[in-house]
Amino acid sequence: METGKIPLLGDPLPQMKVLTTHGPKTIPDDYKGKWLVLFSHPGDFTPVCTTEFYAFAKRNDEFKSLNAELLGLSVDQVFAHIKWVEWIKENLHVEVPFPIIADSLGTVANTLGMIHPSKGSETTRAVFIIDPNGIIRIMLYYPQEIGRNIDEILRSLRALQMNDKFKVSLPHNWPNNELIGDKGIVPPPKNIAEIEQRKKDYEGYDWWFTYKELK
Repeated sequence: METGKIPLLGDPLPQMKVLTTHGPKTIPDDYKGKWLVLFSHPGDFTPVCTTEFYAFAKRNDEFKSLNAELLGLSVDQVFAHIKWVEWIKENLHVEVPFPIIADSLGTVANTLGMIHPSKGSETTRAVFIIDPNGIIRIMLYYPQEIGRNIDEILRSLRALQMNDKFKVSLPHNWPNNELIGDKGIVPPPKNIAEIEQRKKDYEGYDWWFTYKELK
């Protein structure tokens, strides 16, 4: 990857040393062998971000069950993160169990394109899902005014893992797709000779739209 270029899907996450509420870390090396969900928020002690952190914290065990770790980030300093986490525990009665990067110099945010100039110096609501080999598999960006759907991030993570395991594509709203339910879409045939065999081996609407059970 070129120096100064924002990484794209399929690129390795650049190695960075960061300060977090759980101490210094090196990403993605410290998460090797696990999925990493790295997400940024515009600022501590803001209402939309607070609702998101509450939701992430409540679903932390679901992420862990998928061999995934959560890692938050904003350009606030570490003492602000610590105080905000304390406030959430005292007032909303949920503990934020995952670390939050204090990116006060904007190093991570600028490297990953999390700062959009039209919105000032705060980070956008970005989500990066990084696989156990340190490769960026999903990138999502939301405006500051719109909170994320944490269940959709979980769904996307599960879909990536099924893609890796079964080498299939996943349909709209998998595993609750209106046409094929929780099945996976078989990759298209590579040549004409495979077309007739495709019809015999799989269910489908046509040879280019076949699917199979994921088990």
